[in-house]
Amino acid sequence: MIKRLLLLFTICVVFSGEVSAQELQARVQILSPQVQATNKRALAMLQLAMTDFLNNKQWSKHNVHPEERIDCNFVVTIKEWDGSSNFKAEAQIISTRPIYNSPILTLSDRDFDFNYTAGEPLDFSDQQYLSNLTSLLAYYAYLIIGLDADTFSLNGGASFYQSAQNVLNNAQNSNFTGWKSIEGFSNRFWLISNMHDSNYQSLHNFAYRYHIQVLDKMADNQQLPRKEILNLLPLLTQVDRMAQGALYNQLFYTAKAEELIGIISGLPSPERVKAINLLSAADPANINKYEN
Repeated sequence: MIKRLLLLFTICVVFSGEVSAQELQARVQILSPQVQATNKRALAMLQLAMTDFLNNKQWSKHNVHPEERIDCNFVVTIKEWDGSSNFKAEAQIISTRPIYNSPILTLSDRDFDFNYTAGEPLDFSDQQYLSNLTSLLAYYAYLIIGLDADTFSLNGGASFYQSAQNVLNNAQNSNFTGWKSIEGFSNRFWLISNMHDSNYQSLHNFAYRYHIQVLDKMADNQQLPRKEILNLLPLLTQVDRMAQGALYNQLFYTAKAEELIGIISGLPSPERVKAINLLSAADPANINKYEN
């Protein structure tokens, strides 16, 4: 009887874990090389609070199995701290696709400033702006999940980009930098604007077809999926690199350039030259990488 109860308890725990598992498997690291007399305990509490917030909140209505959670890293470097609650920081945010650990997002936010008092709960609402820290974390959580969803279904990330847009809209009256269009062309406003912009639809199409038709099939057959890349690369040349606030394509190549090189390097010489020319036209910033 006792063994049976233990077995039932174990099944319930496993089943509950599969149903309630959240979307992110986030690791947060707080660095403070420029801050003197750092209160290590306060920063440790901040790191734990951010980790719990990202990993324990359910960001969608989907049931996610533990192995489907998205690996991501938030490396937050504190540039200034008044020793109390005011932080000036920058963050590097990286995410990978659960299958093959394919890189999806590599981004630096130089305006990752916030207020936080050690021990305070991190409250967030999709309906209103409560704090810059939770708004930043929620914005990037939605972006990470949206980019990942785009690789499994066409325009699968659209609802998550809208959620990130809502976070941005709620933050328009905040005193922190990075949320408004007038503050520059390389900020959170323009990034999420790109995700909604039909001018970048071909990039969404490529993200989906590349992962489904090429990357996911390479475990079974190396050459046929590689050749399919030649049919997909013209999609990348349709994106206007010079458009106002053109960030999405920059982020795409920052994450994907090395992986694409690995794919096309296995092509026969004529196809490889054609692929290099297409990539160089779409992404001239990395032309030396492709030619080498």
